[in-house]
Amino acid sequence: MDLTEILNCLTFDKHPDLLVGIETSDDAGVYRLTPEIALIQTLDFFTPIVNDPYDFGRIAATNAFSDVYAMGGKPLTAMNIVCFPIKELDKDTLRAILQGGLEVIHKAGAVMVGGHSVEDRELKYGLSVTGIVHPDKILTNAGAKPGDLLILTKPLGTGILSTALKGGKLNEKQTCNLTELMATLNKDAAEVMTDIGVNACTDITGFGLLGHALEIAKASNVSIRIYSDKVPVISDAIEFASMGMIPEGSHLNQKFCRQYLDISPELDPITGDILADAQTSGGLLISVPEEKSKQLLNGLIERKTPAAKVIGEVFSEPKGVIQIR
Repeated sequence: MDLTEILNCLTFDKHPDLLVGIETSDDAGVYRLTPEIALIQTLDFFTPIVNDPYDFGRIAATNAFSDVYAMGGKPLTAMNIVCFPIKELDKDTLRAILQGGLEVIHKAGAVMVGGHSVEDRELKYGLSVTGIVHPDKILTNAGAKPGDLLILTKPLGTGILSTALKGGKLNEKQTCNLTELMATLNKDAAEVMTDIGVNACTDITGFGLLGHALEIAKASNVSIRIYSDKVPVISDAIEFASMGMIPEGSHLNQKFCRQYLDISPELDPITGDILADAQTSGGLLISVPEEKSKQLLNGLIERKTPAAKVIGEVFSEPKGVIQIR
């Protein structure tokens, strides 16, 4: 949901220790506690996108942690956010969701400290996550520089495949592969990039690769060029996109980004759908100086991240534009 029009009507307080607020539509807020410690705060929750409650818990929790990783931070604590139709679903379903979330919290090295639940007709689950980062080492979507290369750490297509799953089109193997991809933490990718040092980062979620790349372009005041044939894509996603299994969010992403796009006339419409695909628990999009790119790629490959691909470049002009070639 794009809240720009609503937020523009509100007045927000300024504070010298608020290092990252809402101004650049970044992944999380960052507040300085001491000269060496800043607090990262984020939350995310959504309705089920897979049928198994345990897997839903894993995916929702993994997705929530990504914002902390995208800021270059280390997650410390997590709190459950639960909306549950207790009159329609049994307690074992909720127990399985929470168990899946707890497993991911442990993998992230964080601690569950509580949460809040309400009775609701529609099931929703997610986490509020708190992390820390050194104030001088915060990664935002506003740090990309001309000459940087753009690296993606997970393939695209989870939105298309989730739509196919809801339509009963995925087999057991396809469902398992989709689930495991979305339940893979961005922890390894984040540790590699923070060790090497990069200029900017964001995680690819509901606004798709195009939407989140556009946020980087606008916040960094640069132009981004994406080479569509270099973008990693789940192979099954191409087939289902060709069948019309495109989530509504992807159409909205294309509509929102259209005025900022410079698209090659030869671009296949299906490729355009994939670039705008609304992801759940997607990978990190990292803007790294070219001289560090090989080291970053080697580190990602060594840690066996789901993808490690250079998909584009950063230019100085035209500012705030995404070029697709």
